[in-house]
Amino acid sequence: MVFVNWAGNQTGTPAEVRTPSSIDDVVSAVQDAAREGRRVRMVGTGHSFTGVALTDGILLRPGGLSGILSADDDRVTVAAGTPLWRLNDELDRRGLALANMGDITAQTLAGAIQTGTHGTGRDTGGLADQVLELELVLADGTVTTVKPGDELFDAARVGLGALGVLTSITFRVEPAFLLENVRRVMSLTDILGSLDSLTAANEHLDFFWLPHTDACLVKTNNRHAGPARPPSAFKYWLDNVFLENKLFGAACALGARFPGLIPGINAVSAKALGDSSSVNTSYKIFNSLRDVRFLEMEYAVPREHLAQALRETRDLIDRTGWKITFPVEVRVTPPSDAWLSTAYGRPSAYIACHIYRPTPNPAYFEGVEEIMTRLGGRPHWGKLHTRDASYLAKAYPRFGDFVALRDRLDPRRLFTNPYLDSVLG
Repeated sequence: MVFVNWAGNQTGTPAEVRTPSSIDDVVSAVQDAAREGRRVRMVGTGHSFTGVALTDGILLRPGGLSGILSADDDRVTVAAGTPLWRLNDELDRRGLALANMGDITAQTLAGAIQTGTHGTGRDTGGLADQVLELELVLADGTVTTVKPGDELFDAARVGLGALGVLTSITFRVEPAFLLENVRRVMSLTDILGSLDSLTAANEHLDFFWLPHTDACLVKTNNRHAGPARPPSAFKYWLDNVFLENKLFGAACALGARFPGLIPGINAVSAKALGDSSSVNTSYKIFNSLRDVRFLEMEYAVPREHLAQALRETRDLIDRTGWKITFPVEVRVTPPSDAWLSTAYGRPSAYIACHIYRPTPNPAYFEGVEEIMTRLGGRPHWGKLHTRDASYLAKAYPRFGDFVALRDRLDPRRLFTNPYLDSVLG
């Protein structure tokens, strides 16, 4: 079997593929790998753009480890291979919800946590910051449950799969709630002058800047007492299926064939943007449909450097003449205490650059990466970047502690692969 990720830019051929359906199956796979001198990795659904999930040894597919294992009013324990969409559905049936999440629902929970999936939030961080307990199978085949206060807890929440195979996760949950989603068009110039007030005034801020224009689509999500006011079925189809996917995909394909048209295409897209609002169940507001295949690089910079990073990115695109179809996305999160969270120890802003999958532009990513690293940026673990352990050791205050813990728990590098060899050393 050849493993291919969602974007089609990472492939790997494991020696063996297994689909464990119990913790004992995972323990057996780890013990077999150790005895035979092979490596072992648990893959998610392939939504990472890096080679973080690849292995030439035993590849564990997560489909047999899925579903809610237990639930109370304020906590839920879930098998690690559960996709986010399924957790959302099952929590909703119980009248519960996560406080915050990203916009992709196809990811497994283990994959999302281990690579630091974050979403956007003024007060609440990403999935790893809502974790109460983790259950892992370690390199020696033992099963351990880690909680706050345990040395392993803050390391393993964003652990890259380097410390063990994650088998279940306990999340903090709360009663289901409504969010009001407001979409409005603003100029990038106005946003750059009001970033602090926009961030302070909204629980969740997410905006998209269209290169070659001054137009941004700003999305704010705030809790709402109700009643619900969801978009009609036609409005949802028009905005989320037709405009943001089918028509956008056609525009990307046209731009790929005729790059000189891209600034004009983006100008037309900017004029088509409009204001709207709706009130709906929280996860239906958080989540988005993403059918157009792309490559992505995302960096977290200290929030105080966001305006400078955006200005320099805009100036870089103008100066080089690159034709960029995809919007640049911006989100924010509060500080995290997970050691390898991109938001560790500081309020952070995320700048995500995308490129249409059939037309990769490494120079674009390289140029933006130079800006982000100069401003103290940290690359998303599941998105394209060129940073190695020597850079990351300076970017993360607890990096050395993480590596020392990994060396102690997995001295034979049972869980490593070429990507981890590069980023962890």
